[in-house]
Amino acid sequence: MVVLVPVIILISWKGLVSKLGGGFVLANCITVGLNSIGLLGYANSVARDRDRGIFQRLRVAPVPNWSIMISRLAVQMAMIVIMTVAVFAVGAYYDKIIISTSGYMLGFISAIVGGAVYLGLGQAIVGRIKNAETVNSTTRLVYFVFIMVGMFTELGALPDKITTVMKWSPYGTVKNVVLASMQPGAWNNQTSMYLLVMIGYALVFSFLGIKWFRWNSSK
Repeated sequence: MVVLVPVIILISWKGLVSKLGGGFVLANCITVGLNSIGLLGYANSVARDRDRGIFQRLRVAPVPNWSIMISRLAVQMAMIVIMTVAVFAVGAYYDKIIISTSGYMLGFISAIVGGAVYLGLGQAIVGRIKNAETVNSTTRLVYFVFIMVGMFTELGALPDKITTVMKWSPYGTVKNVVLASMQPGAWNNQTSMYLLVMIGYALVFSFLGIKWFRWNSSK
C-alpha cells in the first residue's frame, strides 16, 4: 500500500503535469509515500509488535537493543528506496516526466533524508502512546491531515495563512526540498532554509521518539 498509494496519485495527476510541472507532481507523490511509510507502516508495525511482546522476547537474545530498532528502520529505508524508484519509473513511462540524471540522483537522496522526518515522527508517536489501537488511530489522523491539507494547499485551494503554515510543516519542507533537488537550478536560499527546518524536524522527532519509547506497552 505504501508504494501503491503514491503511484495511484501519480497516475491520476497526469493531467497536472503540463500545468504544474513534472517535478511538482513527482515531489508531492514521493512526499505522500514517505508519510505512508513513516506513519502507517513503521509506527503501526512497532506498536503491534510491542503490544504482542515481540520486543521483550527479542531483548532476551544476545544482541544489543539498538540493533533491534536498526533492523526495523533498515526495512523502512528499503521501502523508501522501492517507493521512490516506483514513482520515478511510473512518472517516466506513464506520465512521460523526464528529469536530468543529477535530478534523479539528488531527488533520490532527498527522499531518503525526508523519510527520516516521518520515521522520526512515527517513532515519536509510538514512543509517546503505548496502546497499539490508539497509535493506529493517531497515525491515521496525522496522515490524513498532512495529505489532505498538504495537497489542497499545493493546488492553491486553501487560504494564504494555511498555505504559509503548510510550507514550513513537515509535509511542505520535505516536498519543497525534494522538488528543488530534482531541479538543481531552482535551489535557492529559501530551499536551504527548508532543508535546515526539515533536518530539525528529523532530529527533534527522533530525539523525542527515543526518549519516550518503552519496550513494553504495559509500563
